[in-house]
Amino acid sequence: MKIHRVGIIMNGVTGRMGTNQHLHRSIIQIIKQGGIRINDDEIIIPEPVLVGRNINKLKKLAETYSVKKYTTDLDSCLSDKNLQIYFDAQRTDLRFESTLKAIRAGKAVYCEKPPASDTNQALTLYREAKKMGVKNGVVQDKLWLPGLLKLKYLIDSGFFGKILSVQCQFGYWVFDGKNVGCQRPSWNYRKEDGGGIILDMFCHWRYIIDNLFGDIKAVSCYATTLINKRYDERGEPYKCTAEDAAFATFLLKNGTICQFNSAWSFRVRRDDLVVFQVDGTRGSAVAGLRACYIQPAEATPRYVWNPDLETEEDYYSRWQKVPDTEKYENAFKIQWELFLKHYIKDTPFKWTLLEGAKGVQLAEKATESWKKGMWLEIEDLEQ
Repeated sequence: MKIHRVGIIMNGVTGRMGTNQHLHRSIIQIIKQGGIRINDDEIIIPEPVLVGRNINKLKKLAETYSVKKYTTDLDSCLSDKNLQIYFDAQRTDLRFESTLKAIRAGKAVYCEKPPASDTNQALTLYREAKKMGVKNGVVQDKLWLPGLLKLKYLIDSGFFGKILSVQCQFGYWVFDGKNVGCQRPSWNYRKEDGGGIILDMFCHWRYIIDNLFGDIKAVSCYATTLINKRYDERGEPYKCTAEDAAFATFLLKNGTICQFNSAWSFRVRRDDLVVFQVDGTRGSAVAGLRACYIQPAEATPRYVWNPDLETEEDYYSRWQKVPDTEKYENAFKIQWELFLKHYIKDTPFKWTLLEGAKGVQLAEKATESWKKGMWLEIEDLEQ
């Protein structure tokens, strides 16, 4: 058995996403399962090194997950030839400089989205990676959620006929931290620290729309800060300088209209924290993170609008649940395995730094649309 041991620099792994999704639910689970089996004769074993700014947090994390190596010295890791991949889950405004340094050190790079704070920086990362000839990728995890996999199956099978429109409702109530602890880090609500729901979520909306529904032609967006004061991790009040709600319409090149509402100030009364409704000429579907429901044309009721009568209709009962036809693994873990196979065996991996730059571009265009109060075209990015 040939074992490919891959040293991975995991920078920023003490943060919420870095710890929970990338270390605990991805890399550690891959190690526990005995690695990634490529074939009967080859297997990939990841060997993480934890990197961050707080040595005490790193030590505790290493002890919890039995990781042998941890350090605050990123440069020493970048100079180590036994560490082949650089992964970045730092705060957004810190990601560009470290990732660029890793690329120029000849490391393959895989990073959280967004890969940078603006499009020019994101394209710089992609072009430098291309120039250096290093493999690269950006986390686009939502593509492997069971709900979206079921939607993709319906699209590919022709269930919808012609897709007419897509609606997305995303968000939940994030407590301000005064009486109940805030579920998100305080930097999310400070523009100067890279916060804001547009940069955070529109990178997701870009790859979801691109991969499922079509290329975006134009965007119209309005955003605002609905909650102006919150309390940080120490219980200290601070002013929110980043938008916490955004309402956007995307026009696709194929004519489909997408309406996406995103907020950290929604109280949830729907199937899930995020819900996608896709309406087509032959049928409709509603998908959350895991479940998906359909209503084909043949089973569509003939509703009549009458506001003078109280309805007794159970609208939910008219929809059929799409069954689970396979066992679904953690979406982050799936993409990690794909990237590690890509690194070792050069298998296809299309979710590159260029795809990450497209997400940043959409966020920038949406922000510009909001500030100018107008529709804006989405140009093809120069590679």
